[in-house]
Amino acid sequence: MLRKYLPLVWGSLFRKKTRTGFTLASLTAAFLLLGLLQAVNSLFNSGADFLGANRLIVQAKTSFTQPLPMRMLPQLEAVPGVERVATSQFFGGQYRDERAGFPQFAVIPQRLRDTYPEWVMPEDQWRAFVSTQDGAIVGRNLANKYGWRLGDIVPLNSFIWTKADGSRIWEWRIVGIFDGRDAKWQEQAGIMYLHYGQFDEARSERAKGLAGVFIVRVADPLDSPRVAAEIDRRFANSAEETKTQNEQDFQLGFLRQFGDIGFIMNAISGAVFFTILILTGFTMSQAVRERIPELAVLKCLGFTDRTVLWLVLAEALLLCALGAALGMGLAAVITAHLPPEFPPLQPDRRVWLFVTAAVLVLTAAVGLPPALRAMRLKIVDALAGR
Repeated sequence: MLRKYLPLVWGSLFRKKTRTGFTLASLTAAFLLLGLLQAVNSLFNSGADFLGANRLIVQAKTSFTQPLPMRMLPQLEAVPGVERVATSQFFGGQYRDERAGFPQFAVIPQRLRDTYPEWVMPEDQWRAFVSTQDGAIVGRNLANKYGWRLGDIVPLNSFIWTKADGSRIWEWRIVGIFDGRDAKWQEQAGIMYLHYGQFDEARSERAKGLAGVFIVRVADPLDSPRVAAEIDRRFANSAEETKTQNEQDFQLGFLRQFGDIGFIMNAISGAVFFTILILTGFTMSQAVRERIPELAVLKCLGFTDRTVLWLVLAEALLLCALGAALGMGLAAVITAHLPPEFPPLQPDRRVWLFVTAAVLVLTAAVGLPPALRAMRLKIVDALAGR
């Protein structure tokens, strides 16, 4: 039926080309914004989906910003079910004069390798990282962005850690460039890992021996809840009470410190949807009012009430679908050409499903009232202008 009546629907939609053009432009802009907002929402909601199910993060119970002491490491290794334990301390360094830099973490090299087999690097570079006190390894994406090569010295101005001599400038020698084991991990290869040796030795005396958080790799992923509960039980009512959670929950919790991103994105999306609902509803109502005599003629020619109903709904669907297709197409182009320093933002399957649902709801909301009016139209009244 749609193919049969498509020329009629298309002609009706573009009967007023200027009005339809402006409406389409507004719909395109609205769906462009909707697509970008939901792409951000999808990124924050699924950005940690790829993380290992067999890793737990042990942080201080009060806040992940409060570091834990290194002396806890053997106690964590003694918990039944724990396979490997690593440490990670956020460094917070600024490279050059860039405000938005890249994440850096001070780690013990071999423990990093044991707990994160997803990072792939030549054996000689792993050995160099282990043996070089001021060594650092960087992800391939980061190395490509700055043109770094093995042996380069990278100065970082830490806004958190001060050296014993009062300086905040730390110099790190690049001894390795790592990749991700698959495409998803390769997208995350924009991190820098620093050797814990120089970090702990050079910082002020009161900060020595702090580990930040611990990364616990469990032998059986299904055993993770029990291991997490056991860790927290062992350190309960001590000076180092812990909060242990899986890696995905920790990452999402870190992101949510900036606010409930999902709620913010959905709230803005709701405002955008309401705006295009009013705009498109007005356009469709005006279009049907102008064509009341024409609709009466269609009924005279044998078009049933139900056919007229579907013709108006098809016109609304075509208008919304065209605006959505143009807007999402622009969103896909924009996200595909973002600079390398931006996160991997793209309208994924969830975003397209969201937009498809939005098109259907919008079509029903703006098309059904005028379609029902057209269906109930009496030929005599319409032709008489009543």
